[in-house]
Parts: sequence; structure tokens; C-alpha cells
Amino acid sequence: MPEGQFCNKRPVNTDEELKALLGDTGGQKYYQEMKALEVDTALLWSTIQKTMKSRIKTWLSICAHCGMCADSCFIYRVSNRNPKQVPAYKIQSTLGEIVRRKGKVDNAFMHMAMETAWAKCTCCNRCGMYCPHGIDMGVMFGYLRGLLYQQGFVPWEMKIGAGMHRVYRAQMDVPNEEFVDTFQWMVEENQEEYPRLEVPVDKEGADILYTVNAREVKHYPEDLAEAAILFHIAGEDWTVTSEGWELTSLAMFAGDWEACKMQVTSVYGAMERLKPKRMVGTECGHAHRATVVEGPYWAGRKDGQTPVPSIHYVEWLAEALRTGKLKIDPEKRIKVPVTIQDSCNYIRNHGLKEVTREIISYIVEPGYFRDMSPNREHNYCCGGGGGFNGIGLYRRQRNEALKTKRDQILATGAELVLAPCHNCWDAIRDLIEEYEVPVKWSFLKPLILKMAVVPEHLKPRE
Repeated sequence: MPEGQFCNKRPVNTDEELKALLGDTGGQKYYQEMKALEVDTALLWSTIQKTMKSRIKTWLSICAHCGMCADSCFIYRVSNRNPKQVPAYKIQSTLGEIVRRKGKVDNAFMHMAMETAWAKCTCCNRCGMYCPHGIDMGVMFGYLRGLLYQQGFVPWEMKIGAGMHRVYRAQMDVPNEEFVDTFQWMVEENQEEYPRLEVPVDKEGADILYTVNAREVKHYPEDLAEAAILFHIAGEDWTVTSEGWELTSLAMFAGDWEACKMQVTSVYGAMERLKPKRMVGTECGHAHRATVVEGPYWAGRKDGQTPVPSIHYVEWLAEALRTGKLKIDPEKRIKVPVTIQDSCNYIRNHGLKEVTREIISYIVEPGYFRDMSPNREHNYCCGGGGGFNGIGLYRRQRNEALKTKRDQILATGAELVLAPCHNCWDAIRDLIEEYEVPVKWSFLKPLILKMAVVPEHLKPRE
């Protein structure tokens, strides 16, 4: 069977290809073509033989089928504890089966594997915490996604996202010039209130290189202004780069490992070119994981480290509050019941569980913070991670998955949810709309800006 015009084994590498794929509204023709897509079984098996390392081989063989991972999975819990939603079953019935069959699987099997990989797992890695053998299904599902992507069995939006990174080195069609222009425009919009506010571009040797999520440029440019103002108030020596400014990686969600390397290499190139003391990334969990945790290995860095020390925005914010670079007006602290969403990617995968609570100690009036249960590294995924938020084909399953987070939030009695992560922010927004939950949600930047004390010398003169 021939490959389709849209659904095929070829990555999207040009702007023309991107526009053509985007023109297939909702991926209607794409998914129709996928029904006839032939599996290259020889390529599938040879790829496994070349890339499956001893860790995944061991994990597949030592699973005791004990079921300890079952209740750790929020998707299993919201599906009336369907045995087919147990993490061990999901990975053994897909990746495990491909290996047992030596790659000899058909189109129907790959459709099932695609749905399992993107609609039944967000790669939150919670199950790995509870497995007595330390088996991490999230890592294995990431590997499975790579095999599926290579064969063309990948959700329409994920193929577009990976293509965006290949063409623009950003998850959206935001050219470098547009990023710089948008940042400068947002700063200019705020110069009346902050007269000496500026956004330094391509400044060498700055203390901070600030990187962002392309969605902020495209849809939430006020986030850029808020970041600039807070750095300004804190007296930071900072800069942005005109190239390599995008921190996120939809390619990671798609399983396009080559594009993952392209993306992270562009960010590392900016670090090496500008030589800042450190990099601070915006409020985005998967971006931190992609660039700081996984990125060094995609880029072939043997030390497992980024070219300069790199931290998540919550780390910079806690430090700025702790050292007094940012001061909070006590009269403006949050005085309504508030809770916080622990992002899987920088808490469970990078241990930043206490940093966000330190921030809360400065900005929330004592007695008003209400932690979710469970919390910290035991918290459940928001329901939208791993690309789940953006896949229209699986929207029904995604909305069902939001129930766990909905119930966690309602149990706290909170009126406000702090969500220092783009995917968590999106999922909580959607669950509030979908289930008519009477709470508000917010990133940290706009809240901090409302209560930060502005030094006298930075205020407008009469």
C-alpha cells in the first residue's frame, strides 16, 4: 500500500509541508490515509535491535504482573479500574508485543498501540514510583512513541508539532524576528509605568539568559512583559536570544527524537554563543524536562549537563524572594483559599517539590494555603501532559482523564489554583470549563507582579 500525501513515514521538514498538513482540517484526510498505511516490519524490528538498550529489555522481562502500578495511574482510576488500563498491561500489550513478534505487526495493531501510547498514558512517570522493581512505564512509552512515529502512526497534531520544531525550532510558526519584535512591543507597552524597562537582546555574559514557550509569544504576550518587569524590579542582569529562545519540545511528545535533538541544540547554541552565567526557563514543566533533564542526552553531552547551569522559573522566583530581590507587599498577599498544582515534569522528574511551597510562604497569607492530597511527587498528573491536551482525536478520553484533578481541587475547597506549567494551566482551565468548577487559575508571574513592591527609583517621575 502506498503512503499517503499527509500520513506517511516522512517527517515534516518544510514550511510548505506544514501548511499543507495544517490545511487538512482536524486531520480528516490524514487519519483516512492512516487506515491504509503499511507497517514496515523489517524497519521496525531492525530499529528495535539497534536502539533498545538493556534497561528496557530488562524492564519488559522482569515485570511480575503484581498490579502495584495500577492505582498509581490516574487514567486507570477514572476508567472504573479497567484491567486494560493497568500501566504494566498497557506497555506489555504494545511495546512488549512488538518485541515478542519481532516487529511483525499490522495496521490494526499499530492503531491500537497509537491510541494506547497517546490516549492512555501521559508519561507522567508516577507508576515508576510504586513499582517494586523500579520499572518506569513512562520511559518505555516514550520509546514506543518513537517507534510509532517512525512508522507514521502518530496523532495529526503531534506530527505538526514535531514539524514546527524542525522548521521553526519552536512549537508554533513563530520566526525569530517575530519573537524579538513581540517581546520589544510588549516592553514598550509597559514603559510608561516602568520608564527604564527594556529587553536586552543577544547580550553576552549576562547573569541570566531567559527562554520562553512559543505559546507565550503567539497567544499570551503579556507573559513576556510580566517576566521583563519582574527581572527589572529585581535588578537582574538578563537577556534573551534572537535564536534558540524556545524552550519547549512537542517533538518529545511526538517521539521524533531527531527533532528533539535539533530543538535542544538550538537552545544550547544560544548558551554557548552568549555565555550567560545561567539559563532561566519560563513556567513550563515539559520544557524544563526537555531542555534540562533529557536534552543533554539528546545533544550527546556526556556529562548530562546543559552548557550553562539551567533552572526552572520557580527556582529563580524562590531565590529572588528569599534574597530580597523581590519584596512582597503583605497587604496584597493572597487571602483566599489557594492550592498549587505540582507539575510532573519538574517535581516528580526533577525534585523541585519544596521550591513552590517556599514561594507560597511569601505570597499567600498564613492559613489560606491548602495542599492537594496526594501532593508533591505523589501528586497526580493534571490530565493534559504528554501531548494529551492537544490531540483532538482523543479529546473525549482527555476530558475523562481530567476528573482526577477536578476532584483533587474540589477536595481542597480552594478558590484559586496556582499552575506554574503551561500544560497544567491548560488542563485546569479546560476542566474548569468542562465540569463548571467554580475556581480560578493562574501562572505565578501575574500574581507576583500585582503584589511586588516596586523600588522608588524605578517608579515614574511626576
